[in-house]
Amino acid sequence: MFSLFQQGGTVMYVLLLMSILATAIILLKSYQFYRSGLRQTAFVDDTLSALARGKYELALKNLKQQSSPVARVLESAVSFGANPVMTSRDVEAEVSRVGSAQIRNLESWLRGLSSIAHLSPLLGLLGTVTGMIVAFMNLQEAGSQVDPTILSGGIWEALLTTAFGLTVAIPAMAAFYYLEGEVDHVRAAMKDASIQVLRHFGKSPCVDNRDDERVEDETHGL
Repeated sequence: MFSLFQQGGTVMYVLLLMSILATAIILLKSYQFYRSGLRQTAFVDDTLSALARGKYELALKNLKQQSSPVARVLESAVSFGANPVMTSRDVEAEVSRVGSAQIRNLESWLRGLSSIAHLSPLLGLLGTVTGMIVAFMNLQEAGSQVDPTILSGGIWEALLTTAFGLTVAIPAMAAFYYLEGEVDHVRAAMKDASIQVLRHFGKSPCVDNRDDERVEDETHGL
């Protein structure tokens, strides 16, 4: 395997570096999402139940014990919504700010993973093209004493970079779409839960469609 790797040329080392970086991003983001408990939403019903009974302090206490980004948004919604001094517009702005910060944290490094998934096949193709150029140059230098093995050997060596590039890109792209789907799930949960909480206080919803588009456009990446 190491011999095949060396025959691929310099591009193989670049692809190896990108594969290591992609693996690190996938592992770090998976650990982050696991620690955040993104799929744990039982506390939302507990919060709404506590609010319905007027126990705001209990609701805040339960939310502080959660690590989910949704809990952070609900915590701000309860804190600001219960403040009679703050207007609906102020509450909406503050809760939206907290939600945007949580989404930015979840989406960090995802753009880098997407870049690796898109660039790896192109680098592999570049290595193949340069390898084919070298193979045909060797064929020209052979002159009339052409050996078919010169061309065939150069071609399969050149194709190694394309194969390695696809090997890096496919799992990176799959991981990117999965992680991005988890972020979308959290964004939807934030919107739904915050609307329910703020309705309890008679405040306007904290997230609208324009905010969704802005968060997706501005916070999708490093």
